[in-house]
Amino acid sequence: MSEEARLHIIPLGGLGEIGKNMMAIRYQDTIVVIDAGLMFPEEELLGIDMVIPDITYLLENRDKVKAILLTHGHEDHVGALPYVLKEIDVPIYGSRLTLGLVEQKLSEQGIDAADFHSILPRDKIKIGPFEVEFFRVSHSIPDAMGIALHTPLGIVLHTGDIKLDQTPVDGEVVDFRKLAELSEKGVLVMFGDSTNADKIGFTMSEKVVGNTFDDLFGRCEGRIIVTTFASNVHRIQQVINTAQKYGRKVTVVGRSMINNVRVSMDLGYMTVPEGLLIEVEEINQYRPNQIVIVTTGSQGEPMSALTRMATADHRWVAIQPGDTVIISATPIPGNEKLVAKTVDLLFRQGAEVVYEKGVGVHVSGHAAQEELKILLNLIRPRYFIPVHGEYRHLMKHAKLAESLGIPRSRIFVTENGQMIEVGKKKASIVGKVTAGKVLVDGLGVGDVGNIVLRDRKQLSQDGIMIVVVTLNKEVGEVVAGPDIVTRGFVYVRESEKLIDEAKEKVKDALDNCTKRGITEWAVIKAHVRDRLSKYLYDMTGRRPMIMPIIMEV
Repeated sequence: MSEEARLHIIPLGGLGEIGKNMMAIRYQDTIVVIDAGLMFPEEELLGIDMVIPDITYLLENRDKVKAILLTHGHEDHVGALPYVLKEIDVPIYGSRLTLGLVEQKLSEQGIDAADFHSILPRDKIKIGPFEVEFFRVSHSIPDAMGIALHTPLGIVLHTGDIKLDQTPVDGEVVDFRKLAELSEKGVLVMFGDSTNADKIGFTMSEKVVGNTFDDLFGRCEGRIIVTTFASNVHRIQQVINTAQKYGRKVTVVGRSMINNVRVSMDLGYMTVPEGLLIEVEEINQYRPNQIVIVTTGSQGEPMSALTRMATADHRWVAIQPGDTVIISATPIPGNEKLVAKTVDLLFRQGAEVVYEKGVGVHVSGHAAQEELKILLNLIRPRYFIPVHGEYRHLMKHAKLAESLGIPRSRIFVTENGQMIEVGKKKASIVGKVTAGKVLVDGLGVGDVGNIVLRDRKQLSQDGIMIVVVTLNKEVGEVVAGPDIVTRGFVYVRESEKLIDEAKEKVKDALDNCTKRGITEWAVIKAHVRDRLSKYLYDMTGRRPMIMPIIMEV
């Protein structure tokens, strides 16, 4: 492949995982990035707040990065932007709502200025050798876009998150005419949303949820509490519409929900009749059958508003018998236990909880198999790369494409960091760049790694034992101690014999070091740790973290 005819595709996130979506596309000295999302931590990432993509490749080529293109405003596509923009200051292109939500996130991180460029469907912009064209798609948030990159080698098409909703809440259906037009010109590479590639049939329309709300609101005699993703503007709009129909006031609870509703209203993406919204402090001024509460907490997050309501820890809202709680979302993989626990707590408080999959209180924002087939048949790309999904989703999508006649040799199921080189006649995986997970813990970005997580896991499982001893290093005598402090290992008052024996083992280890003439602190600590670890495991079957602290006089 000649030097002049190379298109490089570098996925930095979103492959083999749900979330953290980020794709870099490079032609010669120009790189454009599609999305910069985060991923919520899995159970083993103890204490971690969020996970963002490793952007080492972009930092190494920062002079070549010319723009970040955003498909829509969900966290898994824009949540990493505050961290990326601190390292790389480039123009950001997205819809008005997407940029409005991003601006809110940036201000929370203390970033006051960013080079925003608002775009509309079918807008075209020139970035180096690329002509970038945006087109409308349906998803679970307004203003979702797909992106077509017109490159010197051909069209690279990214569907973004997509479903083929024929009756969307806002009436804005997928731009099939544009997709057909791009297909006629010839699509070189297609990136396809794989999130629901393992789901048979079609994804139901968002309006199905509106009909379910209508039925539930008509039957409920007490307060109604609805929880959904804070960014699901269409869903919140349907709650507002149904509340108005049944003469109920609406209050919004949860910081992210309040912020998103405010931004959506300010930008005209949400219509709320005058006087319908009330402050949460006012709910007790109305009868239960006059109130709807829209809240965060659909994933059972421990500090979310719904979870605090379920544990009777919310300042303004206490669950009471007669309340109906509607969980209008499905758990993100890994959050199932948290959601189940929240549902149990709500039932214990006396609420009726509607959460089952089959009752129509939630539909996905992603295309199922038959919709994916329609897209593939419509676009007919030369090369196909499934994105946005765990490995099984990518494989299912690849098999769908193969069943429609796309040769397996032209389908690339790749991993984050693998570089795909594409030409007019040939495409292949040519190498790998640095990619992976950067862990955000409080204000720390990337300062928690495998060693810290290993320590946290050990602490969470077996606890810690701290041994404090004062030595006269010259003669090797113990001046004070050893004293032992434990946390999360045993209850000291009921384990005095074990602690006393542990102290003797420490003394034995120190005596042994003195007899052998060992004076290095690190070696002495290792001997104490080894002797104590073996004893504790023999006696308890546990391996607490052992931290010797030796002081010298």
